[in-house]
Amino acid sequence: MKLDFLQNNIDASPARSLDGSFRKSKSVISAHSISGISASSQIIPTSRRMYKMLKDFRRKLVDLELFTQSLEDWVLEKSLADPPSGKQSFRSPFLMDELCRLDLALEGVLFQQLCRMPCSSYAFDDLKEDEFLAVEDFLHAIVNGLWRTFWHKSGPLPFFLSCPRHPGSKFYSVEKAISRGRIDELCGLSLMSKTGNDLHVHWDQVMEFALFRSEILSGNDLKLSPSSICEALFYGIHVLISRSLSKYCTIGNDSIFVLVFDSKFGGVIKLGGDLGKLEFNSANPYQSVVEWLKCHAEINVSSVDQIWNKLGNASWGDLGTLQVILATFYSIVQWNGPPRKSIASLASDHSLRLQKRRLEYRLIGNGNAPVPFQQASHEQGEIVEVEQSDNPYSRKRASRLKLKQGEILVLEDQRQGQKSFQVQESLALGNHFIYIAVSVDNPTELLTVYVGAHPSRLEPSWEDMSLWYQVQRQTKVLNTLRQEGVSSKYLPEIIASGRILHSGSCKKQTPGGCCDHPLCGTPILVTSPVGEPLSLVLAHDGPLSSEEATQCCRDCLVALRTAALVNVQHGDICPENIVCIVNTQGTRSKLSYMPISWGRAVLEDRDSPAINLQFSSSHALQHGKLCPSSDAESLVYLLYFVCGGTMEQVDSIESALQWRERNWAKRSIQQQLGEISALLKAFADYVDSLCGTPYPVDYEIWLKRLNRAVDGSTDRGKMIEEVAITLRLEDVAESSGTSGGGT
Repeated sequence: MKLDFLQNNIDASPARSLDGSFRKSKSVISAHSISGISASSQIIPTSRRMYKMLKDFRRKLVDLELFTQSLEDWVLEKSLADPPSGKQSFRSPFLMDELCRLDLALEGVLFQQLCRMPCSSYAFDDLKEDEFLAVEDFLHAIVNGLWRTFWHKSGPLPFFLSCPRHPGSKFYSVEKAISRGRIDELCGLSLMSKTGNDLHVHWDQVMEFALFRSEILSGNDLKLSPSSICEALFYGIHVLISRSLSKYCTIGNDSIFVLVFDSKFGGVIKLGGDLGKLEFNSANPYQSVVEWLKCHAEINVSSVDQIWNKLGNASWGDLGTLQVILATFYSIVQWNGPPRKSIASLASDHSLRLQKRRLEYRLIGNGNAPVPFQQASHEQGEIVEVEQSDNPYSRKRASRLKLKQGEILVLEDQRQGQKSFQVQESLALGNHFIYIAVSVDNPTELLTVYVGAHPSRLEPSWEDMSLWYQVQRQTKVLNTLRQEGVSSKYLPEIIASGRILHSGSCKKQTPGGCCDHPLCGTPILVTSPVGEPLSLVLAHDGPLSSEEATQCCRDCLVALRTAALVNVQHGDICPENIVCIVNTQGTRSKLSYMPISWGRAVLEDRDSPAINLQFSSSHALQHGKLCPSSDAESLVYLLYFVCGGTMEQVDSIESALQWRERNWAKRSIQQQLGEISALLKAFADYVDSLCGTPYPVDYEIWLKRLNRAVDGSTDRGKMIEEVAITLRLEDVAESSGTSGGGT
């Protein structure tokens, strides 16, 4: 795959970082993405000679003082650099936006540090013991809280904390170091990955390193001192070299977060880079590594903020602690893969909690005192009218409510009149809820319900826009497909759409208006069928089998081919937007897959697709537009992921494009799919040849091959049963760009 992002400037939307500067290179920062893990190359020694050189280099690079002397002047110069004058300073590894999202995501998550940090500033030995115990407990609280919140609620932790004395030394627990009288020799703590039953701990198992010093500040400024940065880089480079020499370290990204603490403050340093560019000088290894750090390494340094308050308690939710938590989160992702729950999905629940709070305690004009809201008794499932005042806050209600099981929604459909649906279940997907419901008139069929944002919102947020795409825009797209005469069992079907009618009296002034009731006039879309999103299927059952992945590819291609007949592209293929449907026929159950969430579909040139750093096509990331093969390219990334491939967490469009270029060049995607199915590998090769070109996907030939693999027959390739097209054959051929011949 050829990417031109390195040659062509991409219009970048600047995002403010914690150092106050604007990042505007050749990338934009996506609000939907997870950042913090760069696109640094993985280091794998390619020859025995290089292996020996790295091993010799690690053995000789042991003098911290000499290392600091060689590097400190450059670090000081970078620390004092003035970005407006053109001199480049160290950038922060985090954006303020992602720290704010993490803060919202961690609402209600309990981080409990039991060992307090000693308050005295006198450096007694027993104080140092207590300090190390406090840091150890602080880090344990973080990793335990993150793992239980984002990955698994139960089971053993796949990592542990251990302390080295110097690079290459053995590791000790804090208690063992205290019992052996070696607490003064400890340099910090390491978050270690568990590797099977091996009782020995090695440096290539270090996921994250925490340096602990008596003082880390640079004078009276809240920033790391040059000596602290040098020492952190010293241990960071040793970890990177150890990983490159390891036979067992298989992480796909080579960077390390180094936490820097004293008894009050903390900061984060991120180090990454290609050790293959390290020029070996056995006579002066320190000069070699300094030149590598200056010219080839990626070094990010955060601001310094308070970690422990005057009582020795961690300041959970404050900036300094959030930086440490986010660095640890990315370190776990780097070693253990993406979490089951994303930061964005948990952060989106903030508006629901806020809505609940506002419903429980309505603000009134009398001194703005919060008054508990008493809801009248009502029948179960009935939506109760909420009496509204003229308070201006009532016009700024949160955009959505989480509907409860058993609630009845009355929908006013312009075509079908009033229809009633009863909520059966709710699913939280990313930034929105979807509901499983049944029609009151026909309770045997399950339906999917999307509820939009209340139209009284004065200043729509990004969450409201997400709901707008899910409801109003998706309604338009599905209606467009229906009006063009296109239908398929692999496309969602509109059952009803319109606005919610609430019970009780309505105070709206016009027929098309709405009153202040939280549900009045809220747009709603009801579709069929119902399925389980692939993201949940993977979380519960793990990667798909060869047969399931092949059928997923076939079913999605049918849907994409059908939409392409009228020049419609999905534009947002990802695990949350593909559902697995169970079709019961007699005593047998058959699975099928369907792309849903067509709200970001591209109908005309001015439409913009969703930007997803993990699954969007390269053309969409570079130009904000789709090329004819963009949906197929996204489908290949989806198949790679659902078959067990690792999607690197990237923080910008540039690093996302680098990931694509690197993996296509190494054929990593084809190799992963080839372990599952030779046909899927061939399809990935075909899509690779089309990426970024104006040539359309030849759906017919690939559906013929996939139908043969899935059903053992090629007759279904004609899609006579699956697609009912009312267009003339000539129109189909003209709109699809193919000959129109069947398979």
